[in-house]
Amino acid sequence: MGTPSAAPAASAVHATFRFYEELNDFLAADRRGHEFTVRCARAATTKHMIEALGVPHTEVEVILVNGESVGFGRLLADGDRVAVYPVFEAFDVAPLLRLRPQPLRTSRFVADAHLGGLAHLLRMMGFDTLYDNAFADHEIERLALHEHRVVLTRDRGLLERRGVTHGVYVRALRSPVQLREVFERLQLARSARPFTRCLHCNARLVATTKAQALPQLPPRVAAAFDRFSACEGCARVFWEGSHWRRMRVLIDDLLGDAAAEAVPAATDAAR
Repeated sequence: MGTPSAAPAASAVHATFRFYEELNDFLAADRRGHEFTVRCARAATTKHMIEALGVPHTEVEVILVNGESVGFGRLLADGDRVAVYPVFEAFDVAPLLRLRPQPLRTSRFVADAHLGGLAHLLRMMGFDTLYDNAFADHEIERLALHEHRVVLTRDRGLLERRGVTHGVYVRALRSPVQLREVFERLQLARSARPFTRCLHCNARLVATTKAQALPQLPPRVAAAFDRFSACEGCARVFWEGSHWRRMRVLIDDLLGDAAAEAVPAATDAAR
């Protein structure tokens, strides 16, 4: 009796991809701005291949396969043509399947170890922002998942974690530019409440009287200022000193006309 011949190997799956706008930043240089065809892993989904090509899923808003709007779980077939789009700001994509149909009700953040300056500026703008330079990736993922927080990072691998549903890959290197980038990406201007959170511990600031603040004030501050806020968490006292004036310039530049609606509170601190 002859030896049975081996079954022929299943034919390989190849798909053609095209990434748009800033998603090209994540691709190898020779794949940017045009279609390219790649061999796909067996039973690969759109999410698997998009991330295998270097693009975090949190940066993607719409996927079209052969012109049809699909989700991350769509299995790829041989010959599929895949168009991948970032968050849209200029036109309506309501008829398409958006990959995060449930936006977070409030904008709360957790920043990775490299974005301490950005975290402090977001707190300055009134946003609940967790930051600890000792946070491990799995801790950030847990906080994002259980507290419904947007992850801010320069680490693509962190954004690819399963528990991270909302995230921003921060491209800029300087904190003020990072703040503007996040504000524009997430359209945060209307939600900003400057000087309502502690820059140090993230707790809320509340107005306090001069008499209550006096034990913590340097004599020169007590003589020069009458308006104070106190942190509900770490008990620091804040006033509208030179630090406040420098931050006010940044806020006015970022918010424009909306800055006039911001509630001023003190930001120079004593403890």
